[in-house]
Amino acid sequence: MAMERELLKNAFRKPATLIYPFEKVEPPEGLRGKHDYDGDKCIGCGLCARVCPSFAITLKGGPGPKCTGLLVDLGKCLFCQQCEEVCPKEALWLTTAYELAVLNKKDCILDFNRTPPPQPQAPPKKA
Repeated sequence: MAMERELLKNAFRKPATLIYPFEKVEPPEGLRGKHDYDGDKCIGCGLCARVCPSFAITLKGGPGPKCTGLLVDLGKCLFCQQCEEVCPKEALWLTTAYELAVLNKKDCILDFNRTPPPQPQAPPKKA
């Protein structure tokens, strides 16, 4: 008898859950999701790679002006947001994108490119 009463009570209510792939909840403010990067702001200092506790960030080309971008391995990342906090130019940040499932492990690696600043050329020597 208790089950019938519970059934009748909940039969005409709206569902408590969502049909996930078709209905999505807006992510809350401050959710730590997928990384994003602005190569124009980046100075190639390498602090993000140095502070990462899981070694998920790698500088491409080396630090400083040689830096041509970042590799971020989402499979290793803890989403601790330390890379975002330590970046002096705010060139790296975490978005609210949370659907990060992939079939191929190589798709977990984000490849961000940066064009290094032009190297100053020495003035020609006068003979």
